[in-house]
Amino acid sequence: FARLYGGEELPALRIQYKDYAVWQRERLSGEELKRQETYWLERFGGELPVLELPTDDARPAVQRFEGESIGFDLPLEVEARVRQIASQTGATLYMVLLAAYATLLSKYSGQEDIIIGTPVAGRPHADLEQVIGMFVGTLALRNEVKKEATFL
Repeated sequence: FARLYGGEELPALRIQYKDYAVWQRERLSGEELKRQETYWLERFGGELPVLELPTDDARPAVQRFEGESIGFDLPLEVEARVRQIASQTGATLYMVLLAAYATLLSKYSGQEDIIIGTPVAGRPHADLEQVIGMFVGTLALRNEVKKEATFL
């Protein structure tokens, strides 16, 4: 947008969002769709847990989406330890932090079945980098936090 406001002419795009939508629809049809559908139905089959965190007030009858964010910096020694855990377990930094978050939620709630939503990028091809559009999805990750297990 800044370049357009500056009077620049942008190069033509090789593909547009509608091309991505057609590609995605074709990719998620037939056997691939059936395979993914089977996996997710099995993973999220049965009764899904509702996270029951202890709060000051009862859960409202009508869900609201108000919230707040709190920024913080991780001390360098904590970051080094997290990276060390990732390295020794063959995990990514994201996996270690997700496990820590799931463990924290489990400790607060007393539950062992924790579902966490995470954003995922949906631009699997370089040609999509310059295309305007919402390519982000949310992936639900089901975490089993066993009380008797160690963090590692």
